[in-house]
Amino acid sequence: MVMAVPGSERFSSRPIDPDTLAAQLPASLPVHTVTQEQIDALDPLTYEVVRHRLWSVTDEMGEALKRMSGSPIVTDANDFDFALSDELGQEVQVGLYNTMLVGAVDLAIYWTLKHRATNPGIAEGDMFLTNDPWVGGGLHQNDAMVFQPVFWEGKLFGWTSAIAHQPDLGGVGLGSFSPAAQDVFSESLPTPPVKVVRDGLLQDDIADMWVRRSRVPMMIGLDLRAKVGANTVGRDRMLAVIEQYGADTVKAVMKRMMSDAESRLRGKLRTLPDGTWRATGYQDQSHSADRGLHKITVAMTKTDGHLAFDFTGTDEQSGVVNCTYAGMRGGVMLALLPILAGDIPWSAGGLMRCFDLIAEEGTINNASFPAAVGRGPIGPAWLTGNLVAECLSQMLDQSPNLDAHVQSSCCGTWDTAVIAGLDQRGAVPTPFLSILMDPMAGGYGAQPQADGMDTGGLFCIPLGRVPDVEMTEFLYPVLALWRREEPDSGGPGRRRGGVSASMAITPHGTSFPIGLVLASNGKAISQNNGLAGGYPGNTGIEWIARGADVTTMLGVGQLPSDLSGIGGDAELQPCYGETYVAPGEVFTMFWQGGGGYGDPLTREPEDVARDVREDKVTPASAEASYGVVLDGAGAVDAKATEGRRRELRDARRSRSASQDDRPTVDLADARRLDDNLVAVGDQVACTHCATVLGSGAVGELDLVRHEGPVSEAGPQVIDAAGEYVDGEVHFRQYCCPGCFTAISTAVVPVDHVDDVTRTSRVLADARS
Repeated sequence: MVMAVPGSERFSSRPIDPDTLAAQLPASLPVHTVTQEQIDALDPLTYEVVRHRLWSVTDEMGEALKRMSGSPIVTDANDFDFALSDELGQEVQVGLYNTMLVGAVDLAIYWTLKHRATNPGIAEGDMFLTNDPWVGGGLHQNDAMVFQPVFWEGKLFGWTSAIAHQPDLGGVGLGSFSPAAQDVFSESLPTPPVKVVRDGLLQDDIADMWVRRSRVPMMIGLDLRAKVGANTVGRDRMLAVIEQYGADTVKAVMKRMMSDAESRLRGKLRTLPDGTWRATGYQDQSHSADRGLHKITVAMTKTDGHLAFDFTGTDEQSGVVNCTYAGMRGGVMLALLPILAGDIPWSAGGLMRCFDLIAEEGTINNASFPAAVGRGPIGPAWLTGNLVAECLSQMLDQSPNLDAHVQSSCCGTWDTAVIAGLDQRGAVPTPFLSILMDPMAGGYGAQPQADGMDTGGLFCIPLGRVPDVEMTEFLYPVLALWRREEPDSGGPGRRRGGVSASMAITPHGTSFPIGLVLASNGKAISQNNGLAGGYPGNTGIEWIARGADVTTMLGVGQLPSDLSGIGGDAELQPCYGETYVAPGEVFTMFWQGGGGYGDPLTREPEDVARDVREDKVTPASAEASYGVVLDGAGAVDAKATEGRRRELRDARRSRSASQDDRPTVDLADARRLDDNLVAVGDQVACTHCATVLGSGAVGELDLVRHEGPVSEAGPQVIDAAGEYVDGEVHFRQYCCPGCFTAISTAVVPVDHVDDVTRTSRVLADARS
């Protein structure tokens, strides 16, 4: 039972109706708005010019922050974002940076209008600072937002905001990550909106209070001023647009931007059949020493031009693997923006009118105060996004015109590694702290018409970048032994998931051990699932080579290239933990690639041969996962490949009990459901062999179910669940009983209940 803290309801981040909010504002805070007639009166040319001018404001704010910030999180990884909002906080234009933050920015403004309008008041020249994930703005306490009201002729016209992840804001753990935390009081202090700028002047008392909490106060202080500066740029540029075109015109454009985005998204939804799609995923471990699996489940229902995401059935909050309502909403936006609104301007205030969220309080993706939420955005919020993306892709896969937006899960999660210690390279030893940002190079998920991008980045940060290895070595006392793409890390499929990478570092320039905090998921159970029978991408893994002496090896000119050449004892790292890396020892991290799309036995053999030549797939995996045999020159052996694929299909066939001949249908008038399934009237059939699989009206498909060891998923999935969790995990696959094409493939707990939908895959047990 989750106990609510008295008074905590005041800090709820749930949005309220804009009309209701406007009616609650005091007379001392007049707002600028326009009528529908003024919006309708806009001419197309003015609308487009002003719309693009507003878009450019967020770009200028981004450049201002990057030029002023000293944090590689901002300057290298682009883990930040901006928004321009109307007078009520509805997001009119957002940046192309960390899109998860889009789901939280407006919540903080709503809260501020409701709770700060009278005391201490909202006035021209003010800016507010917050890192309270129950209020909004960010997804956990390390997301700090500075936002300001913009006034015109004494009326509140709109808002600008700048938000970025901060490397450390206090708490028990380095980088504010406390793997053992059981509540928020072991983490960074959440601060509701406070007035950090008053009458255009930075308030020293608030600024000093803010930086005092951090292990890297100079960097935090610089980032605070950078966000203040970015907001100043945003305000000045917005006022310049108003001066040129008039306040009523600019506000009419802002309102229309949101309504246009809403109408375009609703129009796209109306072209798709109504239905319900489901997806379920797991977080392995919730804190240090935990050995449990923690479930998130979602049912997405589309009705006409509207979506409802129902997370009922998600597990209760636990440990540090929790996010608030803002995180859940951010996870939805992570998926919705690129998949469903990739061709629609990101006027988020309009797009968010097209969906509702249903979630029980006190769950891991809708946590109640005082839950620990340090892992929020890169744990349950991210998994929420993966599951929503899976549902959206299943829905869009039914439309041949929209299959370019279908995508298997990308890198699954973010592997967090915080390093800290003493840098002795200068005349005076200095402390350092940083988050290793190399996992920015995650593998993208495969699509129906394209392989996933190899080390293409993160789904939630369109403009993200992986840091320069040499810059990391320059800034911190570490030496990179390697950072490289890893073959077989992309999920096998008709379209292959993008491969991921690994890296290895050793202390260099310090005689002290380097502290290390780890927080990640996707080790016992893959979080980068495939679609339409595609296999999941690799599971993540971290090792420390204990007792190694890389320093001596380097001294004699030896550069190790893998763990076996380093020596010492390889120590497997848990999902959550605090440890160290001593001089001479090596820390390695292998993060996740993207899921595959479609049965790998249907991939073109020449594509597999190219993958082998380019070191994306090993020859062994080409034969085991794809059924493709290569000769000594690396060319496809057509006859051997045909035989190997027949052998693999026969192995699938041997798993099923003897079955009678099944009816088939004429596919001439079939409607696509995904790569393998079609609808013919009220029946669902296999697109490859026309075998009838079930009735769409009933929603259950009669498929051949197989369960086996995790190793059957391929070399990219490590069969080591017992190292992390107590629950048993296995490989589960459903195949067509006619041609034995893979319909669904996953690595799941043995008690996982497969999601049954009306129009898509899976998945009742096959009748024997």
